[in-house]
Amino acid sequence: MGRTLVMGASLKPDRYSYLAVHQLRNSDEPVVAFGKKEGMVADVNIVNKLQQYDDIDTVTLYLNSNAQKDFYDYIVSLGPRRVIFNPGTENKEFYSILESNGIGWEEACTLVLLSTHQY
Repeated sequence: MGRTLVMGASLKPDRYSYLAVHQLRNSDEPVVAFGKKEGMVADVNIVNKLQQYDDIDTVTLYLNSNAQKDFYDYIVSLGPRRVIFNPGTENKEFYSILESNGIGWEEACTLVLLSTHQY
């Protein structure tokens, strides 16, 4: 089973990315996380320097479309099966890049997918 990379992870409990890390771990999903500030959420270490992983299944985005631009090449280089664009992260330009690299994407809410057992 591949891991989920949470891009835009936050240490703030009121953020959806924070909740997503907790819900992913509660569902026994393996998780790695990237955010502006280093720290721990649940049992996941949030890093603020890009890491190269070879087993990323899903990237779930909590970065707005402008902030995503800096990470296009990085995310594509990970070769995930899919990228989830959570509400507020929609990005037609990135959809095209992902499609041209054979990477699936969906506009969805990670929290809803988990709560309805569709993750």
